[in-house]
Amino acid sequence: MLRIHLTPDDLARVRIAPAPDPLAETILSLPVLQSRDRGGAGLDGWRERTRRALLPGMRPLLELAPARPDEYVPEAFLHAVTATLADSLDHTWSLARRQWTADLHATEVLRPDAPDWIRRLHAGEREWSGIVHSAVERYHAVAVAPYWSQLLAAAHADRTRRALAAADTGTGGLLASLHPEIRWDPPVLSVPCAFDTDLEPAGRGLDLVPTFFWPRPLALLDNAEPERPLVLRYPLARDLATYRAVWAAAAPPGPDGALAALLGTTRARTLQAAAAPAGTAELARRTGTSPATASHHASVLRAAGLLTTERDGSGVRHALTPMGRALLQDHALPPPSA
Repeated sequence: MLRIHLTPDDLARVRIAPAPDPLAETILSLPVLQSRDRGGAGLDGWRERTRRALLPGMRPLLELAPARPDEYVPEAFLHAVTATLADSLDHTWSLARRQWTADLHATEVLRPDAPDWIRRLHAGEREWSGIVHSAVERYHAVAVAPYWSQLLAAAHADRTRRALAAADTGTGGLLASLHPEIRWDPPVLSVPCAFDTDLEPAGRGLDLVPTFFWPRPLALLDNAEPERPLVLRYPLARDLATYRAVWAAAAPPGPDGALAALLGTTRARTLQAAAAPAGTAELARRTGTSPATASHHASVLRAAGLLTTERDGSGVRHALTPMGRALLQDHALPPPSA
C-alpha cells in the first residue's frame, strides 16, 4: 500500500488533469493487450484489432510492460503529462539519470527475470532508447491514436462530473470518490501499490490524471521531479456505453494509419513536412515537435534513404529523395498543422 500524506497546502493544489497522457496510455495499454484479466471483456474487440496490427518492431514493448499482474510497469514512461506523444517521449528521455536508476532497481526487485535489454535501456544505451522510441510510435499509431479523440471526450465528461461533485463535497469528497480501492482517511490517501511505503508531497500538490486502459489506481513511487506535483492515475468510469462510444468512433484504417504504422506517427509527419525542403527548426514547427526530436527523425529517415540533408549557411536543409517522395505519394497524409 502507498500512503500519500497530504498537507493543507497539498489539498489546495489538487488538480484534475484535462486529459490522459498519450505515452502513459500507450504503455499502460500493453499489459491490457496481453491479458483479459486487465480491463475485462469490454476491451476484447480492441485487443483483437490491435493484435492483428502488431508489427515485429513493436514486440519489445510486450516485454517492457508485461501482462502478469505482479510485474512492474516502468515508471520512467509514466512521468509525463503532456498533450502529444512526441512531447511525452522527449520528457521521458530527458529524465534525470537518478530516475532511470530507481526504475531499474524496482524492475530488478519485482522482475528479476526481466530481459537484459531492459537493463541496458535503463543504463542509458542509446541503441535501445532508439528502438523503444520507434516501437512506441508505431504501436501508438495502431493501438491508441485511432481512438484518441473519443478518449479525450470521455476524460472531459469525467472531469466535468467530478468537478461538479467536488463543488458539493470538497476536495476530500473528490479523493474519496476516485476509485473503490482508494481510501481517504485525512490526511492520508491510501493507494494500492506493489511496495508498502509512504510519500509526502510537502506542499507540491497532487495531479489526478485519468486513464482509460489501466483498470486500477496507479501512483508514481519515485519523487524524481521535486518541483512538480505527485501524479496519481485513476481509471475512468468504464461502462458499456463508454466502450461503445470509444470503439465506434475509431478512425477508419487508411493510408495515414498504414504509413504511421510503418514509420511511426511522428516520423511519418516528418517525412511529410519535408515535402517542401526545410531546416530542422522549420521541420520541428511543422510537426509540433522539438528541434532535437525533428533532427533525430530526419537522421533516421536519411539513413533509410528517404531524406537528404545538405548544409545551408550555418544550418542544414532537409529534402525528400525520389524514394521518399514516392513513398509519400503512395500514402497521402493530411497536412500538418500550420
